[in-house]
Amino acid sequence: MWYEILPSAGIILVAMTFPHASAYIINKLALGNMYRRSMLTITDRYNYTRDKRLGDGNPYKIVGLEAVPN
Repeated sequence: MWYEILPSAGIILVAMTFPHASAYIINKLALGNMYRRSMLTITDRYNYTRDKRLGDGNPYKIVGLEAVPN
């Protein structure tokens, strides 16, 4: 019957969702947020830490010149 496919469909669904869900959890534990910027080069890492410092701990908050200390 049609319902015999449900266990295999469930296994496939879990196998396809596991990498994405685990990436969110690992990024939350390692970086403190759910999303990760590409930090392949040293320049990207410097920009990330700069944005984190200027954005009150949140690197994804958009700040302007008013947030830069004199």
